[in-house]
Amino acid sequence: MSYGQAFSLRLGGIRFNGVQAGEGPVVLLLHGFPDSLQLWRGVAPRLVVAGYRVVAVDQRGFGESDAPPGRRDYGIDRLVADVAALLPALGVAEPVHVVGHDWGAVVTWCLAMTHPQRLRSAVAISVGHPREYAIAGLEQKIKGLYTLGWQFTGLAERWLVARDWARLRHWLRQHPDPESCLRDLARPGRLTAGLNWYRANLGPVLTRSWPPCRVPMLGLWSSEDHCLAEEQMARSSRRMAAPWAYERIDGAGHWLPLERPDRVADLALDWFRRN
Repeated sequence: MSYGQAFSLRLGGIRFNGVQAGEGPVVLLLHGFPDSLQLWRGVAPRLVVAGYRVVAVDQRGFGESDAPPGRRDYGIDRLVADVAALLPALGVAEPVHVVGHDWGAVVTWCLAMTHPQRLRSAVAISVGHPREYAIAGLEQKIKGLYTLGWQFTGLAERWLVARDWARLRHWLRQHPDPESCLRDLARPGRLTAGLNWYRANLGPVLTRSWPPCRVPMLGLWSSEDHCLAEEQMARSSRRMAAPWAYERIDGAGHWLPLERPDRVADLALDWFRRN
């Protein structure tokens, strides 16, 4: 990001890169695959102006944070533990607001269900409750087929890189800045690190018996998302034991924080003020 103060923290043997700006209640921003904290460059400044302290972090394996090599290094419990450790390391003791996109939304859901005392409210963008994703119908199964292909270590990497990343470029067709993603993934070990999020978690996250979500949650989904179907987000209301709201954003693809940053920021701010 082009604003705020950069920080670097070592947590559990992993170095994390992040940036923070502003003063006030804390908002933590969590990106997904194959992004970095740059995903929030249009959203974060609006939250700062509105009176919040905004913290964005490169999750493990992405951006300028470390990328451990093993599949087990990316299990959901480790990813949630990263976030839980990050906040006190930054001197944040009070509950925070969390906004997550893609895998960042999955971490947000899991953090809310396992550490509800750490959160004031949350916003999940694109990805609904893990169980609703798991049991969603044919549209979601078709849209999510790529996640099965990405399970094959080595083979998937070669397939995605072939012909100047042709297949990953197709998958990134809705991304406003695909070249920056490809440059990041081309670094040694980074493509495998990103794919390990899928390999370590597809079964454990989707099949686990999660407790009801006791953190107020806003779900955002975009009508042209080529990865996620509406059903898995809209029906997440069934997993809630706290206030829930759902907003459908028409005419946008999967990367809402980049495509509609004003809309995402406005909806998040309204949700924070209500909770």
